[in-house]
Amino acid sequence: MSDIRREMSQSRPVVPEAPTDSGFVRSMGLFDSTTMVVGSMIGSGIFIVSADIARQTGSAGGLLLAWIITGVLTVAAALSYGELAAMMPKAGGQYVYLRESYSPLWGFLYGWTLFLVIQTGTIAAVAVAFARFLGVLAPAISPVAWIIPPIQLSAKYALSLSWQQFIAILLILLLTVANTRGLQLGKLIQNIFTSAKTLALIGLIVLGVLFGRNAAAVQANFSDLWAFQGAQTIQPGADFLRGLLPAVSAAAGAFGILVAYGVAQVGSLFSADAWNNVTFTAGEVKNPQRNVPLSLALGTGIVISLYVLANVAYLVTLPLAQVQSAPDDRVATAVVSSIFGSAGAGLMAAAIMISTFGCNNGLILAGARVYYAMARDGLFFRSIAQLNSNHVPAKALALQGVWASLLVLARTRLVNPETGAVSYGNLYGDLLDYVVFAVLIFYVLTIFGLFVLRRKRPDAPRPYRAFGYPLVPALYIVLALAIMVVLILYKTQTTWPGLLLVLLGVPVYLVWSRGSRL
Repeated sequence: MSDIRREMSQSRPVVPEAPTDSGFVRSMGLFDSTTMVVGSMIGSGIFIVSADIARQTGSAGGLLLAWIITGVLTVAAALSYGELAAMMPKAGGQYVYLRESYSPLWGFLYGWTLFLVIQTGTIAAVAVAFARFLGVLAPAISPVAWIIPPIQLSAKYALSLSWQQFIAILLILLLTVANTRGLQLGKLIQNIFTSAKTLALIGLIVLGVLFGRNAAAVQANFSDLWAFQGAQTIQPGADFLRGLLPAVSAAAGAFGILVAYGVAQVGSLFSADAWNNVTFTAGEVKNPQRNVPLSLALGTGIVISLYVLANVAYLVTLPLAQVQSAPDDRVATAVVSSIFGSAGAGLMAAAIMISTFGCNNGLILAGARVYYAMARDGLFFRSIAQLNSNHVPAKALALQGVWASLLVLARTRLVNPETGAVSYGNLYGDLLDYVVFAVLIFYVLTIFGLFVLRRKRPDAPRPYRAFGYPLVPALYIVLALAIMVVLILYKTQTTWPGLLLVLLGVPVYLVWSRGSRL
């Protein structure tokens, strides 16, 4: 870390707290930008996804290693993004990096997918998670307590409004309005809730390690970290592949381990995602050439360390079988309940509500800056390329809030073939499953852009150079590509729709780019 600080200290321009050429005000310091990274990463995933990862990897050591692999990938990517952020400290972040590395088309495809699903779908998911855990404290807020019962749109889709959905939309509306009032309020909310939820996660770790310590669990999980137990069998992702590839589990040898760990990364990478959101706000960060790269390194390092320690706490408190079979996959709730009894569910619900509230504020604040940058390039609605009197993209915030709210209302309609019973899922859940693969594509392309720009623009100012270049960026690319191959083969049903969503942006780009030239 000292090397990173030393490299970034070579260029420390003084940036006044005044509107930039684009109208943004640079008022985010290092603490603010670091809380943006930490707050956007920590949502509800760390409290839930470990159950599925434990089933996929089938061992205590496998659970920890899956999170360590996620940590290596995340920190390697963040260190690589630092160079791009220091070169191009502009609103839009990753959209700008792809545009400059390749062409406006690639930037647009990222921004298109971000608006359509990645950012807005995550906002919807986090808002519903907030409402779901509020329902633990107030049972009337239920997913089946209807304000407007499901309205069938087709055999597979419906619209509805339950009290749970209503609270989720209310949260999106509240945070959207708050962020239109200016960056000062947005970052205040971010700093307060990020600090609170970081302390809550630390509290969970301390509780598990010091007070929930279970001698039987420690013996079972740590006497042989790699003993397989309940390893899930993973089937190839399409019928035509099942004649070519075997169904495997982590206990089935080297190939099974590769598949299991690749599939397990879907949950852990999603839980550790959104660290790049601080790059979207680079136009509002003081001394961005130093503070954005440093906040990326600090933020991802803090969160990944906490995530690994949280999983240690799970394994110190619960035997692996209980981690794998936690009710509704709520591993953290099972840990706290083992210490506090029935009150544990309420305590964890409150902690997750704090976490999801802060996470959604960061997502809402940051995402709008990308659509603003696209509109400035003539690749989104022209009215979005405006800041209000508070120097924030209010119209971009509003459009993002409307679309995220529609994703909350949209439901998938599921019919049990045996009983004919109808149940309803969340459309955004399917969409987010689809774009995990696409997100990896964009990360790989962005980091490969380091190599492209070193060749295209060798003399461009680089206040910070990517730590460990070229080995660290190359390591990320190789590991990410390996995971992508596994997902193509064993998660085919959720891989190809994600690619289709991205490709649908090509004709939209042609229309918008043609319009911008008229």
